[in-house]
Amino acid sequence: MNTTDARRVLETALICAPQPLSVRELGVLFDMEVSPDTLKSLLADLQLEWAGRGVELVQVASGWRFQSRPDMRPYLDRLHPEKPPRYTRATLETLAIIAYRQPVTRGDMEDIRGVTINSLLLKQLEDRGWVEVIGHRETVGRPALFATTRQFLDDLGLASLDQLPPLEGSEVQESALDRLDFEALSSSLLPEAGETVEVSLIDADPTESESETATETPEPSTGTP
Repeated sequence: MNTTDARRVLETALICAPQPLSVRELGVLFDMEVSPDTLKSLLADLQLEWAGRGVELVQVASGWRFQSRPDMRPYLDRLHPEKPPRYTRATLETLAIIAYRQPVTRGDMEDIRGVTINSLLLKQLEDRGWVEVIGHRETVGRPALFATTRQFLDDLGLASLDQLPPLEGSEVQESALDRLDFEALSSSLLPEAGETVEVSLIDADPTESESETATETPEPSTGTP
């Protein structure tokens, strides 16, 4: 199989895949006869081929996928005018703390935020698939240690935690919300490429009580296909 045909196979598989595909999974397309380095080179060529189009090939934590470019979002949103769920500032602050300080316990988060964190807020993030318990700290009570997931990175369009924007200050909740691109969580994907969710600080009262935050349960979203 020549290079052109190999790129066509990769392109077709990635467009039709319902989720990101790893290099190993892509190797199955060729009976593992194509080396990982060659596959990565072909993927880089594909990225260049799609440069300037409304859709781009990107590498995220789980592998490679095609997705629409951010500037296409206003047009695609017209196809799905229903409002997706919104997350309060308290929820996003907690998510940012976990992302930048992981692994952290609930007590660590409360020390940083300065308020008690309702367990329902953490459950909301777990149900969304953005955080998970990866172990327990060996101390009194063995509190759970929380960390972000690959799904979190995939939804942000990142391949690894190293790609998170650097923090300039020591206060996570003040700087992370401005620098972490939560809008990437609402980027539209190609059909059947996964569910997307919009997150916004609009209508989120920064002085809201933690109990109000915890009881806010967003309605299920159909997402942008």
